[in-house]
Amino acid sequence: MNGVLERTLGILELLAQHGEGMEMAAIADQLDIPRSAVHRLLADLARCGYVRQTRDHGDYLLTTKLVSMGLSFLSKSGIVDIAQPLLDRLAEISGELVRLSVVDGNRLTWVARAQGARQGLRYDPDMGSDAQLSCSSSGHAWLSALSDDDALALVAQQGLGNPQEFGPNAPASLQAVMDAVRETRERGFSLTEETYTAGLNAMAAPVQLAGQPPMGIISIAGPTVRFTRERMLALGPDLLSLAAQLAAASSASPFFTKSAARLADTASTASLNGTGGLKRIYAA
Repeated sequence: MNGVLERTLGILELLAQHGEGMEMAAIADQLDIPRSAVHRLLADLARCGYVRQTRDHGDYLLTTKLVSMGLSFLSKSGIVDIAQPLLDRLAEISGELVRLSVVDGNRLTWVARAQGARQGLRYDPDMGSDAQLSCSSSGHAWLSALSDDDALALVAQQGLGNPQEFGPNAPASLQAVMDAVRETRERGFSLTEETYTAGLNAMAAPVQLAGQPPMGIISIAGPTVRFTRERMLALGPDLLSLAAQLAAASSASPFFTKSAARLADTASTASLNGTGGLKRIYAA
């Protein structure tokens, strides 16, 4: 990892994955950066208020400054103001966790949620992480709204990841991913059973206006013991209805109104930069 900016961002992204903090040496080793350079960058980040050092162990932690910046952006974009009432309604109907992810370039990031479970098992992950397109219900829903070429380009770019980090039914090949994507197109929404996380089922639908790329994805997730395939199929009409309502209301958000052009450009670029190679990989 070379370059001050690349190294600094690498440190921030790594610390974002370790809420308990990390020692300087561990950061340097994991990012393959000299310890002296990591020490200087951490000192600069601390001076600017992005990280702090704990007293007891000397571990470095992110401060809330980045979180504040993200929340401020979401507030100004109008995404949460528009989506939250609809997410709350779907959470009440389903009794499970409902999340909204937004499409930004080639990334799908969870930005808002509503928890419908009041007791018993609850699935409640942290916001701000990117969805693994190959095995998440949100990823399958997004890919289903794209052409096969564009979907393959995005999955190949992100990769399938380490199978041990996902659920036992996670697709292990591009062929398996595209099979799931085509089933999603036929059904109108994705349906995954223990693909992203063991013991978790989920479903998702794209938020999009007619003829436009999806702006985001609404998903519902819950424990397999109660969020069964039958339950998900029964909730399909409600999920699609709420996704359509959010798409209709999207014009009130500056982020959503500017997304269509960005997404169209991204999809076209992805198709031009290696579609033929992806077809060969897919056919192998």
